Amino acid sequence: MPNRAHAMSSFAPVWDEALLRRYDKSGPRYTSYPTALAFHEAFTPADFTQALARSNTGRRGLSLYVHIPFCEKICFYCACNKIATKNRQLAEPYLSRLDREMVLAARHVDTSRPVEQLHWGGGTPTFLTLAQMGDLIDRLDARFGLSSDPGRDYAIEIDPREADVFTLRHLQSLGFNRLSLGVQDLDRDVQRAINRVQPKQLTETLMDEAHRLGFGSLNVDLIYGLPRQSEPRFAATLTQVIELAPARLSLFNYAHLPTRFAPQRRIDEAELPGADEKLAILRRSIEMLDRAGYVHIGMDHFARPEDSLAIAQRNGTLQRNFQGYSSHAQCDLIGLGVSAISRVDDVYAQNPVRLDDYAAALDDGRLAICKGLRLNDDDLIRREVIERLMCDMRIDLAAIGERFAINAASYFETSLAALEEAERDGLLTRDGLVLEATPVGRLLIRHLAMAFDTTLTQQSPARYSRIL
Repeated sequence: MPNRAHAMSSFAPVWDEALLRRYDKSGPRYTSYPTALAFHEAFTPADFTQALARSNTGRRGLSLYVHIPFCEKICFYCACNKIATKNRQLAEPYLSRLDREMVLAARHVDTSRPVEQLHWGGGTPTFLTLAQMGDLIDRLDARFGLSSDPGRDYAIEIDPREADVFTLRHLQSLGFNRLSLGVQDLDRDVQRAINRVQPKQLTETLMDEAHRLGFGSLNVDLIYGLPRQSEPRFAATLTQVIELAPARLSLFNYAHLPTRFAPQRRIDEAELPGADEKLAILRRSIEMLDRAGYVHIGMDHFARPEDSLAIAQRNGTLQRNFQGYSSHAQCDLIGLGVSAISRVDDVYAQNPVRLDDYAAALDDGRLAICKGLRLNDDDLIRREVIERLMCDMRIDLAAIGERFAINAASYFETSLAALEEAERDGLLTRDGLVLEATPVGRLLIRHLAMAFDTTLTQQSPARYSRIL
């Protein structure tokens, strides 16, 4: 397989703390370009349905994202769109409205197009009962036609406190073949500080059962920068997680933004690790994952070389979407549920973040799209550059020039000039119009991508998290 030896070689960067500090600025995560901050309310449901109709001519596969906003308990670090409740009956009217949304959207979709990817996120999707999960799958299948192809990527986010072995067996029978487990940290003291007490045995039992059942890929989410964390304590967590052998691992940087996310106000800022400690945690984690044989996909994602994510990166077919990195490129993404975002043809479209607004639109018989964006030619060009850079860790601007019929050297003159300092500092190498991130550049890939972003001057840096 091409570049396999390179992909499996050590990714641990030469550690220069002063350099990392200099580049550790705030910036987008580029799950889209332009980012969601550019979406506007002049975008209408009709704009979205027209994009759905246009997308049918391309015959691309479909990706469906379903947002389940409910959680029984709020984790203090959480920045997701969620509703805290112990009332499981609240899910019933929500599922009914999801079905209305599916019907309204599917009218404009050629449903013979294969649903190659399905992702349930939240919130806590496993807040639903087994019967409700089965009902939701039946509705999705009736409206869009789900796939049994072994190459499909059907994933669900799982809270180990809300699932057991029977849940996993049920999910497998529904067609899910990939699981993502929220762990964050196995240290009991840290768990208490973030209101997420989750015994290791829960996670270990589920992972063992998932391996036994033959789920195609298993992801574990960890967060560094949480209260009461330290380098040795987080290394103890990572040691235990590596022993559980997940195919993928996400190591997210906690962004403490209490003015934007109310639950974070319950975190004692005095207990957060300082900048030095956070960098020490990150450095040791990278070294441990490198020794354990994981490939650094980019940013905060790691995978075993045989996982589909690593294979897609080697093959140049990796994609970034609102759920992060994806092995299924070129799918049109339809987002369903409160706050969900769609990426279809040349548009982005988002549903309301408030459940009442989402419900009111659907009860009125219309799609709940409240804002979005249709990309212009420059947006499309820069989206391609940023996405390929984020996914491949390299970009051939000459090839971009040929694809879009532009003179790449002059078109990206300002961007290339902005990257000269990063090149001098060893974040990337340049051979003509081919740019490639170095190991340390992979950690700072968001900074490299920002050089191609022409929208940043219109936005406040405070709206974004720091890179490291």
